[in-house]
Amino acid sequence: MKGSSARASRRRFPAFRRRRKPRLDPAVRKRRRKSLKADALNLPNLLTIGRVAIIPLVLWLLDRGTPGDCFLAAAVYAAAAITDLIDGYLARRMNVVSVLGKFLDPLADKLLVMATLVWLVTMGRIPAWVVVLLLAREISITGLRSIASSEGVVIAAGGGGKRKTALQMTGILCLILGYPYHLTLGAFDLGMVDLVQVGRWLVYISLIFSLVSAFQYVGLFAEAVEAKNGRTRG
Repeated sequence: MKGSSARASRRRFPAFRRRRKPRLDPAVRKRRRKSLKADALNLPNLLTIGRVAIIPLVLWLLDRGTPGDCFLAAAVYAAAAITDLIDGYLARRMNVVSVLGKFLDPLADKLLVMATLVWLVTMGRIPAWVVVLLLAREISITGLRSIASSEGVVIAAGGGGKRKTALQMTGILCLILGYPYHLTLGAFDLGMVDLVQVGRWLVYISLIFSLVSAFQYVGLFAEAVEAKNGRTRG
């Protein structure tokens, strides 16, 4: 009965009829597929995709757990972090900045960082609560950015996020290495340094920057939305 009444309403009131999306011309669809393929195969995006592809290698080396394997895992992770600096520069230099690249680049960063941190929890090198807070922060800010984008609100990135990233990357590298090493700093002999403890403290500090930058972002988002609403009312 409900279905028949709904159909009757649509016949009586044309506004209730579903609007079909206009079909794209086959030539347009073909051009879009070619454009997407070209975007995926340019050098910056290939570097970004490679950053995702090496995640299983980092985790496999960590799972083996010997000092040599952990050193190799740290080297691979460091190489991936370097590509994060290179791909954006190359995209701008080669004039191949694309929507696909803007989507893949932050996604690859988050997958690499979070997959590694979750694996380090199982190895006992970082407490689970730290990773939970970092995950919650990243998911919340990503959702907020999506809302801001849909509302046409642009929020500039703050310096706290960059400091957080630098501390986090360095801390994760120390946690991946995961064994005491004899270190020297110029003329100073630091002796045997437990890199797990160093990595933990660096990640703890990066967590503070993460939470502070998250609250700042929420505040900037609220101010930008209020300003936009004020312009609309005016």
